[in-house]
Amino acid sequence: MKLVLGYHTHSVVKKVIENEITKLGLYFTFTNSGQIEILNQLSNKQYEQLKSNFLEYGIFIQENQKEQLVQRIKDVVDEYILSEDSYKFKTSQYISERLNLSYGYISNLFSEETLTTLGNYIMLKKIEHAKTMILSGEYNLTEIAFRLNYSSVGHLSSQFKKITGLTSSAFIRIISRRNGLLLQN
Repeated sequence: MKLVLGYHTHSVVKKVIENEITKLGLYFTFTNSGQIEILNQLSNKQYEQLKSNFLEYGIFIQENQKEQLVQRIKDVVDEYILSEDSYKFKTSQYISERLNLSYGYISNLFSEETLTTLGNYIMLKKIEHAKTMILSGEYNLTEIAFRLNYSSVGHLSSQFKKITGLTSSAFIRIISRRNGLLLQN
């Protein structure tokens, strides 16, 4: 039997972080997206062990300030896309207000550090989330476009095609066919 899984990356990563920190007998709190505060004394040995344990999952501790800010930008983009109310804000406005920095500065730093534009990163993350929403079967394209703050289904579809090579409608047909075949087996 094959299972088609859906999951929220943010929730999975948060659970891994909780488990790894708890294994070392540490107490912590999430202070912000992607930031935690260790509440008890953290020895160098524990720090290195935690760093190593996180790396097994592809999670790494950002150690320089620019990397930390880029990670915060990515976290705020994820927060924006996953938010139920993201349609109420322009992406640039939301990001700059959450980080209390000008969007120009944020955008330039992001491009400098990642070698891609912030706009392109946001588009990739939106389309990734759109695919998740399509796969869930809970939303139609109009609802997805609205929730991801696209001006229209056409705009969503054009960006979807730019990123995936398929229109959103073609993607839905392929998934429907695939699911139909899975049910027959």
